[in-house]
Amino acid sequence: MSEEILTLEFDENEPVRLDHFLTEELTDYSRSRLQSFIKDGRVRIDGEPAKKYGQMLVPGQMITVLIPEDKVSGLIPENIPLNILYEDEQSIVINKPAGMVVHPAAGHETGTLVNAVLAHCDDLKGFGGEIRPGVVHRLDRDTSGIIVMAKNEKAHIFLQQQFKDRTINKRYLALVDGAPPTAAGRVEAPIGRDPIRRQQMAILTPDKGREAVTEYRTVKSFSKHTLIEAHPLTGRTHQIRVHMAFLKCPIVGDVLYGRRKQTIPLDRHFLHAYRLTILLPGHEEPMTFEAPLPDELSNVLEELK
Repeated sequence: MSEEILTLEFDENEPVRLDHFLTEELTDYSRSRLQSFIKDGRVRIDGEPAKKYGQMLVPGQMITVLIPEDKVSGLIPENIPLNILYEDEQSIVINKPAGMVVHPAAGHETGTLVNAVLAHCDDLKGFGGEIRPGVVHRLDRDTSGIIVMAKNEKAHIFLQQQFKDRTINKRYLALVDGAPPTAAGRVEAPIGRDPIRRQQMAILTPDKGREAVTEYRTVKSFSKHTLIEAHPLTGRTHQIRVHMAFLKCPIVGDVLYGRRKQTIPLDRHFLHAYRLTILLPGHEEPMTFEAPLPDELSNVLEELK
């Protein structure tokens, strides 16, 4: 792909900020990406380089945008098997196994979901100037279940906005030690980084934590455990795990927030994102995806029966 030159005419009756105009006209790119074009001198107004993001446009002006060529990312494609629930030219929905990190980071440069998707998809478009999949939301390494990724920047913006607006519906299954105080309920407790144990999250005061809301209901009760369905209305890091521990019924197998002595031998925590309802780019109606419990978790339930 070579560099592309786009020419736009501003024909509004009232002056408008340059970055606002570009955001409305070039919906394939995020506002921050368009602002980087302006900063790098890739946007011209009547032949002259744009001076700033907020430069006001007047009727009749011609805006030229030089779109840079997408670069190959430094990420390594890896031929890792994927359990794909749905895929089209805009997005891909995957049932992620436990033990897999979503995105490369320090200590996890390879073997991630992004590495696998990069190898699987031959139709990825530029994202942030690089050819790579767009991470819309995340699942913890040891949380299995449904995750959606974008194949281009426009799809990423579309999907992220739904998470921001809280119009998507995520449902998890979790086996907890003991039982919550009520069969069904709603937890509203702000979450933030633990001030002492920095690798953990914690319940904090409203002025220090971010709003976190989780609804739950009992699916099945056992003698010493309870299978619950959790519905997080917000998307804080470790939210369900922290809220269940807050209710004194931590998730089975959770070595970070659960009991020191595990009540059931399990190499991961019992948390699975089993249902996701979301409107995918190019579709008129939301779609619902479901992923059954993996064998290691369904076997635990069978043993409890």
